[in-house]
Amino acid sequence: MVDNTPLPLPSPDRLRGLLATLESGLLERATEVRLALLAALAGEHVLLIGPPGTAKSELARRLHRVFEGAPYFERLLTRFSTPEELFGPLSLKALEDDRYERLTAGFLPTAGIAFLDEVFKANSAILNALLTLLNEREFDNGVGRTRTPLVSVIAASNEVPADEALQAFHDRFLVRLPIAPVSDASFEALLRLTTTDDDTTPTDALTAAERADITRASARVRLSVEAVEALRALRRWLGEQQITLSDRRWRLWVGLMRTAAATEGRAQVDALDLWLAPFVASPTPELVPRLTQWFDTEIAGAVPQDAPWLTRAVEAFEHQWEIERSAEAEDDDGTAGKLALARAISGSQDDGGMARLMTESLEAHTRRRYSPVHIAARLAQLDEITGPAAAHWTRVHQDATALADRLHDRVWMPAPVLERLLGAHTHTLATLDGLLARLEATRAGFAALPVETPATDAPPAPAPEPVAL
Repeated sequence: MVDNTPLPLPSPDRLRGLLATLESGLLERATEVRLALLAALAGEHVLLIGPPGTAKSELARRLHRVFEGAPYFERLLTRFSTPEELFGPLSLKALEDDRYERLTAGFLPTAGIAFLDEVFKANSAILNALLTLLNEREFDNGVGRTRTPLVSVIAASNEVPADEALQAFHDRFLVRLPIAPVSDASFEALLRLTTTDDDTTPTDALTAAERADITRASARVRLSVEAVEALRALRRWLGEQQITLSDRRWRLWVGLMRTAAATEGRAQVDALDLWLAPFVASPTPELVPRLTQWFDTEIAGAVPQDAPWLTRAVEAFEHQWEIERSAEAEDDDGTAGKLALARAISGSQDDGGMARLMTESLEAHTRRRYSPVHIAARLAQLDEITGPAAAHWTRVHQDATALADRLHDRVWMPAPVLERLLGAHTHTLATLDGLLARLEATRAGFAALPVETPATDAPPAPAPEPVAL
């Protein structure tokens, strides 16, 4: 029987507060901060890929402060690193009793949060021991295997390993985050940073009991039909790129999404949880932008649109209006000569009074006039474009509102992702607003064309040819 008793989970506001503390002074690290904490809550490990000096170790040090009673361990690995550096020295007393055991206190087997820099440079003896430690949270010490309190390992590397022998170890890191130096936009803020440890130490760290409640709540979260279909679509897309994810990785990823949903107060995983895809399904940093684009297009439906079809229509009608506005009537009474004389006089006199009025009167007289049928046809042709364009604006606005509603309470989605998704619709709406305004102005221009007064016995004027779009 399923126990549906509500669990006392940390509130979304409390989690946002912890994230704000973690992020304090870490410029342009919203994604890394959120995914590091989310992965730790799900019991998963994170790989940061990038150059030295990009706050990778600082992020790990801050993360351990979020978890009450979680000891911290940090080590830079090289090809000369020995197991003793990570797992502790051999116990001399145990050796006297013919036992091969390590003194692990203060080393990785007793850590809650660990940071391993240049992790792929370690030798095979270390990597083999790490495989068991990362996956099973157990450590072989002598003849016995002991449980470890490990919450999460944050590992760092300058690059993804190319050695096939390292792929199994690489796969143990569910979340893989490319990390780069701050951009030019944040450079001055970087120079002015004065953050201290007091700014990055939370006052309400998460207890072991709360982590256990989050684990239990995550197990209750359902995987929605739309999420399954989205994951199927992603698997097909990855297959087209000749990329295969291990069965373990798919299952762990679902667990990560369940943790996100549970801590956001949702009862099920939905398709929008696949915003994590670039950081879970990308084997290399180079694939991250392509997976991001796939999610934006295929799942979120949030891609900026410039409406080229409407732009072409607007430009065609504006061009036609300019032609018809400036067209001159047939000169049957010598008006063109009079107009030329008036312009010459107006240009040679300072007051511009009578000559200017004569010029304006003659210009109005020489403008071509159009039948009511012609003007009505042009307005109808414009309305045929304006109607679908306005309907498209309405659909985009509805999509934008629906997406904003769905993303409103997402704790883990970073601000840059939110801005990208919502900004796509904002861009499209602004583009459509501008084009619709130009259509309205062009319509007003056609409506203001000079109207001819047909003779009572004249045949009906023919409608003009449609504007070629």
